[in-house]
Amino acid sequence: MGFFQRLASGLKNTKKSFSEKLKYVFTGNEIDEDFFEELEMILVSADIGAITTEEILDELRDKIKQCKVKKTDECKELLKETLTEKLTKDLEEFSYPLAIMVVGVNGVGKTTSIGKLAQKFSEAGKKVVIAGADTFRAAAGDQLKVWADRVKAKYVSGDAGADASAVVFDAIASAKAKSADVILIDTAGRLHNKTNLMEELKKIGGVVSKQYPEAEYHKMIVIDGTTGQNSLSQVKLFDEAVGLTDIVVTKLDGTSKAGFVIELANEHPNVDIRYIGVGESADDLLEFNAKDFVDAIFE
Repeated sequence: MGFFQRLASGLKNTKKSFSEKLKYVFTGNEIDEDFFEELEMILVSADIGAITTEEILDELRDKIKQCKVKKTDECKELLKETLTEKLTKDLEEFSYPLAIMVVGVNGVGKTTSIGKLAQKFSEAGKKVVIAGADTFRAAAGDQLKVWADRVKAKYVSGDAGADASAVVFDAIASAKAKSADVILIDTAGRLHNKTNLMEELKKIGGVVSKQYPEAEYHKMIVIDGTTGQNSLSQVKLFDEAVGLTDIVVTKLDGTSKAGFVIELANEHPNVDIRYIGVGESADDLLEFNAKDFVDAIFE
């Protein structure tokens, strides 16, 4: 399956819901306020927030005036263009050596995403070290060890309850010794003691900055796409604590409301949506592309 086919297949639930409703709006009738009201309802039902929806409609109105469009069926491409613009950012390629601290609450697919990233980097010819700095959840370490063995990455862990930053210290030493290109750092996802967790993440960041200053350092959050806008509070919390650089949205194949990704991009313009997950296999973790995403939910 090609890249776009994989993307379209993964977003088929959103496409079915979104595109079917749009058919009843782009009818070829005269553009009036009823058209905008119906379009507003469709955008909100796709889990695009009210404020972002209002911005989209205002921008669409401007385009309609500029292009002197009169009929609703002529607006479809203008809407696609508007949504693409909302999502488009200038993503910079990773530089190496690269350190990525992966954060997020438990249950979002964080550990699996790290394994898939390790496979992607390995397939690209990069030497990978995985740091198992979630020392409170044994299952996470077991899962990462399986992924590391699969892609021939070095796995560094500590004893249960060990200091996470000490694990990262050891992983960095291993990465340097092996001239590794990438270090992927798993972290705890407990929020019941979020103050301690956020302090732990900051401490890990301090170790990376001090021990591996030559590395490009990314702080990447993983969120569950099936929770929609509820995940926005997680992004806000972790961003305030550590200054996020990237987002991975998992499980988009399991929702009909992937439109929240547009809300996410609009709410957090300084954090890049880097990857989206549209299936179980490593190949289903896709690099995010705004135009392809919009095309996939329209076509």
